[in-house]
Amino acid sequence: MTTSAILPGMGSRLQSFYQLTKPRVVSLIVFTAVIGMFLATPGWVPLQPLLGATVGIALVAGAAAVINCLVEQKLDALMARTRARPLPMGQLTSPQALGFACFIGGIGLWILHDFVNPLTMWLTGATFVGYAIIYTVLLKPATPQNIVIGGASGAMPPVLGWAAVTGQVTHEALLLFLIIFAWTPPHFWALALYRRNEYAKAGLPMLPVTHGEKFTRLHVLLYTVILLAVTLMPFAVRMSGWLYLIGALVLGGVFLRYAWRIHVAYSDALAQKTFRYSIVYLTALFAVLLVDHYLVW
Repeated sequence: MTTSAILPGMGSRLQSFYQLTKPRVVSLIVFTAVIGMFLATPGWVPLQPLLGATVGIALVAGAAAVINCLVEQKLDALMARTRARPLPMGQLTSPQALGFACFIGGIGLWILHDFVNPLTMWLTGATFVGYAIIYTVLLKPATPQNIVIGGASGAMPPVLGWAAVTGQVTHEALLLFLIIFAWTPPHFWALALYRRNEYAKAGLPMLPVTHGEKFTRLHVLLYTVILLAVTLMPFAVRMSGWLYLIGALVLGGVFLRYAWRIHVAYSDALAQKTFRYSIVYLTALFAVLLVDHYLVW
């Protein structure tokens, strides 16, 4: 076989491994972790913990995503949203995926231990277990509250970033955790609403499948109200200033309007728009919090 024939195949294989890590999800995880790092200090984050934590958290998050794909590959094959992933398509084998997850996860934890601090490594390792094992293996197939309980793992990145810089977890870091924790249910249930038939086909007990569309729509609204209240807490404890407060109210008001419309005049198209906005919302909210932080200092 010629080199020209080998290289395209190798590139395709590397692309498949990359797709297993759910890069879009990991990018949001890393973004909120980096914001947590910058919010933890009034000045610039030292280069070593900044780079070390960014790379280490990204690798461990990618490893958790690979385990999720590995465990759910048969379910993924049943759903239009996930059937093109590398494992259902047969582009990679299960042993290859497991080996890849162990490799990048191990490197990520080593980087966090040696170049950041042990606390960040242990917290990141616990987050990996929370998502890859507790959520994926235990909660997701067992209870419609899977995304609420399992959301604790998804809310950890800013805490990891904070710990990477300060070596501790303070109440400010826990407020950042609480924001993402409250954001997760309306974000994910908006997706589950317009994908409810696929989840039912896959046999997963998501809230629209077990309790119906109307019940889920109400809970999207209620959790969005909770989210809006939680996002005001950084201002209440003087962690942020007026710029953040205005941004949180505007962004939250738009989210609340989406949630209200889902409640009173549902359509799959609206749920899809709400899901997409929820990602923009979280990104913009943390960006405004960062800008406000440095304007105050």
